[in-house]
Amino acid sequence: MNQPPSSLLVVSDRVREALAVTLRGVDELLPQDEWVKKLAKSEATGTPLRIKLGLDPTAPDIHIGHTVVLNKMRQLQDLGHTVIFLIGDFTSMIGDPSGRNSTRPPLTAEQIKVNAETYRAQADKILDPTKTELRYNSEWSDPLGARGMIQLASRYTVARMMERNDFHDRFKAGTPIAVHEFLYPLMQGYDSVALKSDLELGGTDQKFNLLMGRTLQAEYGQEPQCILTMPLLEGLDGVEKMSKSKNNYIGISEDANTMFAKVLSISDVLMWKWYTLLSFKPEAEIAALKAEVAGGRNPKDAKVALAKEITARFHNAAAADAAEQDFINRSKGGVPDQIDEITLPLGEGGAALGIAALLKSAGLAASSGEGNRLIDGGGVRVDSNVVSDKGLKLGAGTYVLQVGKRKFARVTLA
Repeated sequence: MNQPPSSLLVVSDRVREALAVTLRGVDELLPQDEWVKKLAKSEATGTPLRIKLGLDPTAPDIHIGHTVVLNKMRQLQDLGHTVIFLIGDFTSMIGDPSGRNSTRPPLTAEQIKVNAETYRAQADKILDPTKTELRYNSEWSDPLGARGMIQLASRYTVARMMERNDFHDRFKAGTPIAVHEFLYPLMQGYDSVALKSDLELGGTDQKFNLLMGRTLQAEYGQEPQCILTMPLLEGLDGVEKMSKSKNNYIGISEDANTMFAKVLSISDVLMWKWYTLLSFKPEAEIAALKAEVAGGRNPKDAKVALAKEITARFHNAAAADAAEQDFINRSKGGVPDQIDEITLPLGEGGAALGIAALLKSAGLAASSGEGNRLIDGGGVRVDSNVVSDKGLKLGAGTYVLQVGKRKFARVTLA
C-alpha cells in the first residue's frame, strides 16, 4: 500500500521538531517529503534511522569547517538516531575529484593509516562515542574485487557521470580525467548500499556523490536515502572556504588561547553564519542576541560568547575562561600567563645581540629582514615597550619579546 504524501500525513509534534532540527542551517534536504516519511516511520516503529557521514582521511587534523556536518550529526544523534562515522580508507586511495579542476593524487596506504588514527579521537569531541557506529569502507570495498567492481560500474552510464560539473568542465577544457576518478562517486554510493543508509550528509560540493547513493540503493532494491547538504564554512578571511592551504582555518586541536583569539578575529557579519552552523544554542536564543546587537549592544559581546562556546567544546569551560582572560591581557599590552621560555647565547665575547637577529633566533620572525619589517610597522615590543630603533641591541638579561598581539617569548641572554 502506497504511503500518502507528507502533506496528508498526520505529523506528530516530535516529527515536526525533528524536521526543524534537521533543517537548521542546511543548504538542501532532498527529498524533504521522503525524510518526513522516514521520521514518521521511525517514530511509529521505534527503529532509529541510520545517518551516514563519510570523511576521507586526507590530512591528519580536522578543522572547524569539517565540524559543520559533524554538528548536524550530533543534533540528529541527540534525537535518538544512529549515526555512522565512516572513514573512507578505501576511497582515499582513489582520490575525490569533487570541485577539482585536476586529478588528485591518491594517498598511500601508509598515509591513510596515519591520518585515520587521529580522526575518531577528534570526531569524539563532537559526537557521542558510545552511540556512534565507526566503520571503514574497506570492509566491503576490498572484498568486491575486480569482478564486483565491473558489476558495480555497469549500473551507471558515462553520460550521467559526465553530467557532474567538474567532469563536464574538465572535459570541455581538455583537462585530463583519469578513468579511476569515475570510480570515486560509484564507491561512495556503494557505501550507502552497504550501510543501508537512510540519510547521508555532506558539503554542497558533495551533492553528486550523495545522489549517487540514492541511485545505487534503488538499483540494489533498497529504499533510497535522503541527502542533506550543509553550506561550506567561510574561513577567518570571510571570503574563501575554510582550508589549511589558505591558512584561514581553526584546527580543533589548536590550543585554547589561539582558538579563542581566532574566533574573535572574524567579522561581525560572518559571526552570525558561524553561530548558525557552529553553535549549539537554540535558534531563538541566537535570534534574540542578534536583535540585541541590532539594538545597540556591542557585537563583541556576542563574538566573545561564540568564542567561549567553541573553545569550551574542544577544551573545557575553564580553558575557555582562561583564554578570554589571556586575550584581555594581550589587548591591554599585558603578558599571557604561559609563554615560551628561551635561553640564547650572547654574541662572541659576550657581545649584545641585535633585535632583528634576536627575533629570528627566538622564532618570532622568519628572518632578520622580516624582523626589521615588523619593527618598521610598530609590531615589536620589548618588555611592553614598542621598539622603533632597528639598531637596538640587547645584552645579558631576561626580556619579554612580543610580536603583534599573539606572539610572545621570554628570552634569557647569557
